[in-house]
Amino acid sequence: MAAPHSLIRRTLMVTVMFGFTVVGGLAADKTSAGEVTETLSPLQARFQGMTGDELFSKLLEHNRLRDTRLEQYSAVRTYAVINDNGKIYAEEVIRVEYRAPNHKTFVTDSENGSGLVRKLVLKRLIESESETSSGRAHRDSSIKPANYEFNLLGEQDLGPYRCLVAEAIPKRRDKYLFEGNVWIDAHDYAIVRIAGHPATSLSFWIKRADFVREYQKIGEFWLPAKDLTFVEVRLYGKKILTIEHRDYVIKVGERARNVDGWSSEAPANR
Repeated sequence: MAAPHSLIRRTLMVTVMFGFTVVGGLAADKTSAGEVTETLSPLQARFQGMTGDELFSKLLEHNRLRDTRLEQYSAVRTYAVINDNGKIYAEEVIRVEYRAPNHKTFVTDSENGSGLVRKLVLKRLIESESETSSGRAHRDSSIKPANYEFNLLGEQDLGPYRCLVAEAIPKRRDKYLFEGNVWIDAHDYAIVRIAGHPATSLSFWIKRADFVREYQKIGEFWLPAKDLTFVEVRLYGKKILTIEHRDYVIKVGERARNVDGWSSEAPANR
């Protein structure tokens, strides 16, 4: 499935490509990853004394169980670049299929807007993820103790989810790692939100590069819901890429589940 570390590579690609392919500024979003975490509550008694290592252990155990159970899924993604008045500048609708342990295929359903941006940004982005998932281009930037330390900050509600909020501190200055915060569901110990920026400067031209990824719970699994990448490029201003994830069909063993209930098989074209 789409792992959080793939988002860091995606952020890097988007920042570099946006700097040279998109003309005109985009309005910044108030949910930018750079903003300070607000409205944190103190830890409940049962979480007081929990260390970052203990939180990591629970997160990794959740990931292990998910990887054991999740056999296959399909989803529809909409990649879009929006201009400063909300009009779609370029858009690509993709059907993605995942099969354990790490195989993905991507099929284009529709495309609109600037052909140049679709070719140089969106299509290259999709190609990069396909290569990474198949092992042809791998860089270990996983959210795990070898790469990060967790500093538990407090608790916060994100929609219906009560989350533990931790600062993710990279153990080295690497453009494939990030600095930021991670929201982890206090019951499932699954990632609900990640917000941050690359752990080191990407280039002179990139003044700022922030990202936000939000997850949704479908059945027993937490899967990506929305990605936002915010880039501020010298001379070109702010750029924003959005990726919406929807229409999941999940296969566990011999049964497939979508958001409406169980079915014996996923649709043939999903």
